[in-house]
Amino acid sequence: MNVEVTPLPGIGTRQDFLSRSGRRIGVVSHRDGHVDLIVSKQDDTDACVASIALTVEESAALANLLGAPHLVAQLREEAAGVHTRQLPLSPGSPYDGRTLGDTALRTRTAVSVVAVVRAGTVHPSPRPDFTLGGGDLLITVGTPDGLAQAADVLDRG
Repeated sequence: MNVEVTPLPGIGTRQDFLSRSGRRIGVVSHRDGHVDLIVSKQDDTDACVASIALTVEESAALANLLGAPHLVAQLREEAAGVHTRQLPLSPGSPYDGRTLGDTALRTRTAVSVVAVVRAGTVHPSPRPDFTLGGGDLLITVGTPDGLAQAADVLDRG
């Protein structure tokens, strides 16, 4: 997929791509930090049919909605027989503010954490010293039983 980056003097940058349906979909990242989600008209890719202003939190939520399932689907395609699960770390979890190593998930459940999604950013292959935070989404790999145990560990300690 070819993502085009266009400088917008005095504003920021526009990053977008041409979808299969012939629409340009992208974001305008403003210098002050806010973001607009944009969608072009189908018959005129330079004219917007929709521009939606997003807060930083909304941008992160949208990135999580789009990014995490894609990462899981990609894992499934590449490794048949591998079970994956997205495990949210709730604010107030016993591991909120503690390191991944403190969970001992690998030792306790034979589950591996392959990525952590936080505020729209994917942190692949987190090390044991990676500090977890409430709202993180852990992308995990293991057996169905191990994944269920891992969810319980994250919730209850």
